[in-house]
Amino acid sequence: MKERRHPIRNFILVLLTITVIYWIGINVLVSAVLVPSFMERLHAFDRIVEQSYAEQVQETNLQNNAVSMNVVGNSWSRNRNPENVSILSTDGYELRGVVFAQDKKAHNWSILLHGYTGSKEMMYGYAYWYWQHGYNVLAPDFRCQGESEGDYIGLGATDSEDLLGWIDLILQRDPDARIVLHGLSMGASTALLCAGKEEIPPSVVAVISDCAYTDAYAMFQEKIGSWFHLPAFPIIDSAELMIRLRAGYDLKETSPLAAVGKSRIPTLFIHGTEDRMIPVKMCLLLYNAAACDKEIMIVDGAGHAQAAERDPVRYFDTVEAFLGRHVR
Repeated sequence: MKERRHPIRNFILVLLTITVIYWIGINVLVSAVLVPSFMERLHAFDRIVEQSYAEQVQETNLQNNAVSMNVVGNSWSRNRNPENVSILSTDGYELRGVVFAQDKKAHNWSILLHGYTGSKEMMYGYAYWYWQHGYNVLAPDFRCQGESEGDYIGLGATDSEDLLGWIDLILQRDPDARIVLHGLSMGASTALLCAGKEEIPPSVVAVISDCAYTDAYAMFQEKIGSWFHLPAFPIIDSAELMIRLRAGYDLKETSPLAAVGKSRIPTLFIHGTEDRMIPVKMCLLLYNAAACDKEIMIVDGAGHAQAAERDPVRYFDTVEAFLGRHVR
């Protein structure tokens, strides 16, 4: 007797199989973007680093400035013997960082915030400059990066909450602290997100935002295409849902553009004209939307996070003048 076929049942099984495979793929994609250990197993980290480097401006003078800044910063950090510090995030992760304290009592502080898949060591060149100018410096590792615990990179969402904890650590040590937030890329976006929070203390007196993005959703959408050659629709919304379920934050609500409209903290916006990772138009949108005292510096010929390397004299002179007006 011939077996009867069940086309509807077969269709449902095929549909379920495709759906399961699709969501497994989305799960892998989210891990490849937000979980560094998984990124390394997939070699996604190497690919992202290689592409990010390729998008930078490749000029000898600029590269020499970058090497010099890193060498000087790392050499100085070893000689300073920084203090290891840590906090516990509100969801239970141990976050680690270092403090470079002044030899004499000083109330000016800078918190230096690194970029995506980075670490505190990337900020040591900036730390040296701040320390030379009389600031105590705190350089933390964001969650799931460097030496800090965590399951997922926060893209500024969880990091801006963690930043409140680092600010509190400083205020416990120095209730009279005057705190500057200086971030690069994701670190800059984190600073802007934190500055827009109602609970940020008045001790935070200035923000230096170097190549921040307007919102995490837009960045995720753009990188899905450039890094993995996948279509934004329907991938981005599926990934956004998966991030909410797994990492506990919403890309659409991670918006520095919305945050700057609420901030009252003086902010210096910095960007390079040749930034191919975060376009300069995002800086202009942030600057125009900001409700605080604000200044902007656009550096001709600088790629992503290369403004200080393209024109170090102008960069740090502008930062120094800005802080001179707002850190008293």
